[in-house]
Amino acid sequence: MIIDLIKNSSKALAVLIDPDKAELSYLNYLIENDQQFDFYFVGGSLVSNYKFDEVCQYLKEHTEKPVILFPGNGMHVSKEADAILFLSLISGRNPEYLIGQQVLAAPRIKQAKLESIGTGYMLFDGGTTTTANYISNTLPIPKGKTDIATATAIAGEML
Repeated sequence: MIIDLIKNSSKALAVLIDPDKAELSYLNYLIENDQQFDFYFVGGSLVSNYKFDEVCQYLKEHTEKPVILFPGNGMHVSKEADAILFLSLISGRNPEYLIGQQVLAAPRIKQAKLESIGTGYMLFDGGTTTTANYISNTLPIPKGKTDIATATAIAGEML
């Protein structure tokens, strides 16, 4: 369902909500202004309080927009969402984030009956070490290396 919306649209915009930082007032602000985007992403590289269910459930009760999980690892799964980005960190070389976490998450995703959206995830050097770099123990694609970025994107598309 959601994958069809993405395929049929030339552009889509999502807002990413970190469940560790999602205050009720912020969620209400987003809901009041959600005509500006198409999807809610819920997740992040490091989620420590595991409020996925609560945040997803609140969004589902107060908006019609699809709620899609943006997981940082295989434990970041909630049956309260509509779908999950089935992320493979294709810019890194750490097998744990290329396929390891996906193997751990797959049974939970299937059990939750979540729509799975295959996603090649690429990290780019922005000048500072990000949480995603640190947690995944991967190097970003170097700044200015468009040939590497292009080849990586093409490989992801082929996968």
